[in-house]
Amino acid sequence: MQALKLIAEDKEDLEVIAAYLQDAVGLVGDLTYLPGSRIFAAVFNRFRWEEVAAGKKRRKTFERARTGLHFSNVLSVKSRKIRQDNPDGVLNLLSIAFEEGEAPSGTVVLTFSGDGEIRLEVEALEAQLRDMGEVWETPNLPSHEDDA
Repeated sequence: MQALKLIAEDKEDLEVIAAYLQDAVGLVGDLTYLPGSRIFAAVFNRFRWEEVAAGKKRRKTFERARTGLHFSNVLSVKSRKIRQDNPDGVLNLLSIAFEEGEAPSGTVVLTFSGDGEIRLEVEALEAQLRDMGEVWETPNLPSHEDDA
């Protein structure tokens, strides 16, 4: 397995990172903001959607990888419906979006199941995603019910 390494410097780049991180799971305690360094970092267990897309969907097991996500130029962080007092609380990442402000600033929005949200006010969009370590098997394929 080749470790995934991605950089995002605009909205379209961030959409690629968001696609790779859809249905990633992590702990509240694995998310941190370092205001002195203007960095927000998180570690997730990423579902390897690229394996499913490569035609391996019929397998009985799938794969996850430990993945780091890092945002630079972060001015502030706000969260909603995420219990900061529960570092062992599990978060399921549904999406990441960028709401453009006065260029190059804006807001990165991480949306979690249960209506949880983290909003990062950034001076400029700069994100990095990097797989860390080996992958492992999981029998669970994430699924989403249709809204219709």
